[in-house]
Amino acid sequence: MLAQKILPSVDHHGSQAPRADDAQRPNAAGPYRRLYEALLTPSPTLQTRQHAAQWLQRLMDDSKDVPSALCEAPEDLHAWARANAQSVAQRYQAYLDGRRAGGERQYFHNRAHALNFLASVAPTKLVDGSWLYGLAQHSSTERLRPLLQTYLEELGDGVPHKNHVTLYRQLMRRHGLQQDLQLDDANYLQGAVQLALGWNAEHLLPEVIGFNLGYEQLPLHLLITAYELNELGIDPYYFTLHVTVDNGDSGHAWQACEAVLQMMEVQADREQFWQRVRAGSKLADAGRGTQEVIASFDARAEVVKIFERKAPAGAGMHSDYCRIGGRTVNDWLGPQGNIDALLDALVDGGWIRLGAPVAQSRFWNLLQGERAEMFGVFTGYELQVIHDWIRGEDSRDGQDYAQPASANQTRRLPSFRALARHRSAGPFAASAEPVLDPELNQFNEQLQSLEGEQRRQFLSAALSPATHWTSTGLLATRLFINESWAA
Repeated sequence: MLAQKILPSVDHHGSQAPRADDAQRPNAAGPYRRLYEALLTPSPTLQTRQHAAQWLQRLMDDSKDVPSALCEAPEDLHAWARANAQSVAQRYQAYLDGRRAGGERQYFHNRAHALNFLASVAPTKLVDGSWLYGLAQHSSTERLRPLLQTYLEELGDGVPHKNHVTLYRQLMRRHGLQQDLQLDDANYLQGAVQLALGWNAEHLLPEVIGFNLGYEQLPLHLLITAYELNELGIDPYYFTLHVTVDNGDSGHAWQACEAVLQMMEVQADREQFWQRVRAGSKLADAGRGTQEVIASFDARAEVVKIFERKAPAGAGMHSDYCRIGGRTVNDWLGPQGNIDALLDALVDGGWIRLGAPVAQSRFWNLLQGERAEMFGVFTGYELQVIHDWIRGEDSRDGQDYAQPASANQTRRLPSFRALARHRSAGPFAASAEPVLDPELNQFNEQLQSLEGEQRRQFLSAALSPATHWTSTGLLATRLFINESWAA
């Protein structure tokens, strides 16, 4: 992966983002998110796709002076990829040596920090592999097979417990992250890049190949993230899966190199093709990187955001007999309220005792416990953030708010893998097709009426980033492999 980042492109109107005229949203959604959501549909408009292609070109123009991390000659690609993998392995070993010597986690301060990371990178993870979608329409092109194979493997070959987006959606749902957490617009930039490439593959094939080359090289942060999530009792499978499928011997990193070399053989202008590949590879670092996302977490600020999201639903729902800092709860949550000041008032009034066990905070006992009057108001993620903010430095032990440690517990909490070994059923057992699924029934009825090229196009459309993780998309992936790919 590249060491330098591409800054957001400035469009002709002076704003740091693209504009998608057919993707306007209420609630002042940012321009990256608007484009992201306009592209994350089964069939984006031609205008949106063209706009996205123009935006990508501006991003690449802005990065012309950014040094490329790729080797100078395409003939050296496999050696370059092997050298990258060896470097990552050595740095990861140094990390492990440091942890075994008693060093603390390098990424996640506590469990809430890790969950916030999962939420912050979700716009990218939920379109995993989308940059290659455009190749699904060209399954008969032999030289594109390494890339199409990569895409189908991102889709888990149609198996739910291997489909990357399905896995990430399950991970988020498990930890109460399915709500709109109103992320910063910059968090949508990388996902918008991937979608824009996927919907413009026919015009930007060298750039798609280059992006794939840069993005599929195994990064150090993937290994450390998986290690620390497991340590905090959070399922790391999505991340460990990428460690295995991206391997440089036969995995996606190797396939990415092969795709470049095979397409290079039929280029009339090999140098121009290579330079476009290099330009596309830089897009892999557009937007916020893992380290930047991790460093941006502030527990107090996140608690404020959580309260601000809840305020409209809670305003007017409280009686006036309880006052905090001289004001009623309804007043604090109303239009003239100040959530940041409310938190200070809760601390000053003794409702929250920072740095102490959460059971000593009256406010926490309203949220959890036998007589918790506010039970169900906050999601699991929100409770974890509040829990860890109250505990402060003590939260480094990774305690799950729902499974508090006993007063005399001194050993560290069990990892996710240790907990999973004691469960009777594995967390990724494939479930049967749902019985009540009108969408799947309708899909099957339409499919039965199609033959030949129409059937192939219908299946390819269902493999889009917006639908491949659904029951119809998963079935379409399996059928596509049997009918269009395996042949």
